[in-house]
Amino acid sequence: MTALDFFARWRVRLGYLLAVAVLWLARPTPHSILIGAALGASGLWIRAYAAGYLHKQEVLTVTGPYARTRNPLYFGSSFLAFGTAVATYSVWAAALILIYFSLVYSFVMRREELELQRKHGATFAAYAAAVPLFFPWLFTGAGGAVNGARFSWAQYRKNHEYQAAIGFAFMLIGLTVIWWLRLR
Repeated sequence: MTALDFFARWRVRLGYLLAVAVLWLARPTPHSILIGAALGASGLWIRAYAAGYLHKQEVLTVTGPYARTRNPLYFGSSFLAFGTAVATYSVWAAALILIYFSLVYSFVMRREELELQRKHGATFAAYAAAVPLFFPWLFTGAGGAVNGARFSWAQYRKNHEYQAAIGFAFMLIGLTVIWWLRLR
């Protein structure tokens, strides 16, 4: 198993271990939790928007947010990670989150790029040449031709995107409990 495969397969399970370490290191305040929640909510919105367009293993999705970045789900996840880092109000917890995110998702994006290249060949190569990997264009560029695809709540549900919101809510609840316990 390569590092690309390892991180793709184990990123969620490793994330649970990360959450335990982050909660242990956290020193949240009500203010940090609120700011972090707002940042995370924007990440959840980006992820939800992207999931409503994504047809995993079916077609190469190039419309909606995929016309602006090849990885809108992970771009949204970066807001979740940053929001969590802010909410912890701990330099050590924040560093751990940001290092984890940067390391793991650089491997995961690379692995997915290789899979898409194998599956879609020249079509993916043209898309990759026209659309940025991570940081999106504010305005649709060369890769943003719309083929009639629209956002779908059914697709959002099929992609189980609500799980990201549940996970983030549990993290915020955990941070709130830690703040409350530290008051006592």
